[in-house]
Amino acid sequence: MNDKVKITLISGKGGDGAIAFRREKSVDRGGPFGGNGGRGGSIYFVASTSVDTLKEYRFGRVIKGNDGQNGKTKLSYGKDGKDIFLQVPCGTVILDSKNNILADLVNEGDSYLALKGGRGGRGNAAFKSSRRKTPNFAENGMPSVKKDFYLELKLLAEVGLVGLPNAGKSSFLDATTNANPKIADYPFTTIDPMTGVCFVNDGFFVLGDIPGLIEGASKGKGLGIRFLRHIERCLVLLHVIDVTSKDISKDFELINKEIYSYKPKLSLLPMIICLNKCDLDYDKKKVKQFKEKYSKYPIYEISTLKKDNQEVVKKELLSIVIKEREKIKKLSNSDEVVYSPKKENISRNPELIIEKIDEDYYEIKSERIIRTKKLINLKTDEGIDRLIMYLDKVGLNDKLKEMKVKNGSTILIDDFEFEYFE
Repeated sequence: MNDKVKITLISGKGGDGAIAFRREKSVDRGGPFGGNGGRGGSIYFVASTSVDTLKEYRFGRVIKGNDGQNGKTKLSYGKDGKDIFLQVPCGTVILDSKNNILADLVNEGDSYLALKGGRGGRGNAAFKSSRRKTPNFAENGMPSVKKDFYLELKLLAEVGLVGLPNAGKSSFLDATTNANPKIADYPFTTIDPMTGVCFVNDGFFVLGDIPGLIEGASKGKGLGIRFLRHIERCLVLLHVIDVTSKDISKDFELINKEIYSYKPKLSLLPMIICLNKCDLDYDKKKVKQFKEKYSKYPIYEISTLKKDNQEVVKKELLSIVIKEREKIKKLSNSDEVVYSPKKENISRNPELIIEKIDEDYYEIKSERIIRTKKLINLKTDEGIDRLIMYLDKVGLNDKLKEMKVKNGSTILIDDFEFEYFE
C-alpha cells in the first residue's frame, strides 16, 4: 500500500493569439481578424470511493495538462485544453514541498484545483481601437506551470485499533466487521492498515486496524510513522492488550507513549481498553491492579476467539462515536480553521477583488463572481447582457471608477474579456 507519494504536475500552456486580416478592398489591410488562443488545461485532484490506494501515482509520476489551441483566422478562438481530474482515495491530504497542507479531501467528490491552465493569448483583433485600426501583433499564451505535490493517505476510520503486535487487533476486526485481515501467530501479521464497517443494531461505525506498533515508532523505527499517521483521523481509540503478557501496564504505557509522542493532541481522544485472550490462563490479580490504576478508562475483559463481551464493547464504541460525530458537526459551523478544498465565498454581495495585470488590463479575482459567470451561457447576446447586469449589481462600475480605470481598458473574468466604458 502506497500511502505517501510524490507527483509532479505540469499545467497546460495557453494557446497563442492569431495575427490575421480580412481581405476586403474597402477595408485597410482587410481589418484584424485573428482570434484568441484557448486556455490551457487545469489539473484537479478529486476524492473518489472507487480507488483505495495511491499506487497509481508511485515512482514519482509526471502528469502534464493539455495545451490550449492557438487562435485562428476569422476571429476563431482556439479550443481550451481539456482539464484533467486525478482520482485519489477519500482521506487523501495534498501537501506542497514544504509539507504545508493544501487540501484535505475527505468526502466523495471533494476536489482541489492543483494547477490552473495558462490563459490564452489575445489575437490581434482584440487590440483594435479607434487609434489602432490594424494592429499587427498578438499575445503568446501564458506558459505552463510545473510543481511537485505530495499525496498522503490517512485512514478514514472512526475507531482506531492500537496495541502491540499479536495483541489481537486483527482478530477483533475480523470478528466484528466484514473485513478479512490476514491473521497468524507471528509478529507483524498486518503490514497494511485495514478498515471494516461495524454494525450495532441500527447504527454503525468504521473500525480501522492500525498495524502493530513498537517502541520507537514515533521516531520512525520500523514502519512507525507510516502507521501512526492513520490514527490522526480517528474519533476513538480502542487499545487492545494481550492479557497473558508479563506486564500489561508496561505494554499499555509503551503504545500510549509512541502515540502521544507522535501527536500530543491525540491524548485528548477518548479511549477504551480491551484486555484480550481472556479464554487463556492469565493473572487475575494483575488485571485487578491494572483496572484500579487506569480506572478513568472503560476496561473490558474480552476474548476475540470466543467473542466474550464483544457486543458490549461495540455498543460502548458506537455511543462514543455518536457523541464525537456531533462535536465535529458543531466545529464545522465554528470559526475553527479546517484544512479542506478551498471554499468559495457564497455571500450574496461578494467582495470585488480586481487585480491590475498590465497597462489598461485588469482581472476580476473574486471566486464567487467567477463561479456565477460560469453558470451563465455567454454564447448568446442575452447571456452576455445578463453577465453585465450582474457585474453592475455587485458594484463593478463603482469599483473601476474608484481604481481610476480608463475607458477602453480590458476586463478579464475567468476566460471572458470585455472592454470597460463609463
